[in-house]
Amino acid sequence: MISHSAAKSLLEKIAGLRILVIGDVMLDHYVWGDATRISPEAPVPVVDIARDTYTAGGAANVALNIAALGARCTVAGLFADDEAGQRLARILGEHAIATIPTPGTGSTILKTRIVVQRQQLCRLDRESPPSAYAIEPRKIVPLLAEAVRSHDAVILSDYAKGLLTDQLIRIVTRLGRAAGKLITLDPKPKRQLAFRDLDLITPNRREALQLAGIEPEPGAPFPAEEVCARLHKLYRTRNLVITMSEDGMLLSSGGKITRVIPTAAREVFDVSGAGDTALASLTLALAAGAPLPAAAEFANAAAGVVVGKLGTATTTPAEILAYVKK
Repeated sequence: MISHSAAKSLLEKIAGLRILVIGDVMLDHYVWGDATRISPEAPVPVVDIARDTYTAGGAANVALNIAALGARCTVAGLFADDEAGQRLARILGEHAIATIPTPGTGSTILKTRIVVQRQQLCRLDRESPPSAYAIEPRKIVPLLAEAVRSHDAVILSDYAKGLLTDQLIRIVTRLGRAAGKLITLDPKPKRQLAFRDLDLITPNRREALQLAGIEPEPGAPFPAEEVCARLHKLYRTRNLVITMSEDGMLLSSGGKITRVIPTAAREVFDVSGAGDTALASLTLALAAGAPLPAAAEFANAAAGVVVGKLGTATTTPAEILAYVKK
């Protein structure tokens, strides 16, 4: 694990950074309650609601993680003029996160989770078709060009909802390269997006297999070397970090495995949003000048804190420093 002094030094550098997040923003709604009886209308539990809470989800949660770690952040995504969009914008504003509302015809994505005695009972999703979130190519450059230039790094956060398209990724990559900016992506294979020559991608184990076009055999070990080689050949990404849940993080550069970092989690309550934390902290550490292994150690510690919390969560510098000190 990263040392206390190294984490402290890195966090001090992170505090001066500005990060642009582009992707599928959403509002996470939690309904907390208890269930002690079965409905007489159907064999389902009756939930007595105690309270409702709201937080930023998807790409907006990546932005929340960046702000929580002390950096400044701007997030671009579809904030519709509806109750969910207004609430999401307020939440981000409370954390000093600037927003760039992108044009679109869809409603703000809303995910409602019913949680009973710390266990998620079900999830209710409200969203529009992918075409409703996409940005017309001619509108992308004037909307994002200055934002790309004025930030230290760009994160593309894909939740397969439709905002990220081949054209958008191609244009943002071109803008970022021209300005010398770090560009990272959390890809979703479902979208089959065309991307190349990025600085970092962060799929999980299942996503890495899908991106590589490998059908896993039941019970077979993860074919790490083949996956890393294929992903480098297909996407020419400079660095690859595969999040492996309880097996930690697998690091690769140039198609070769460079390191496997064991998980830092001491207790796991909820993995919701842990991928957002890993993406945000990896990008911040790399933008602060850390080499990939040090950045991954830092991200591993940050994710270790977050999975010990219930619901979509973030971590702070103080929590990370206390965590690594133990």
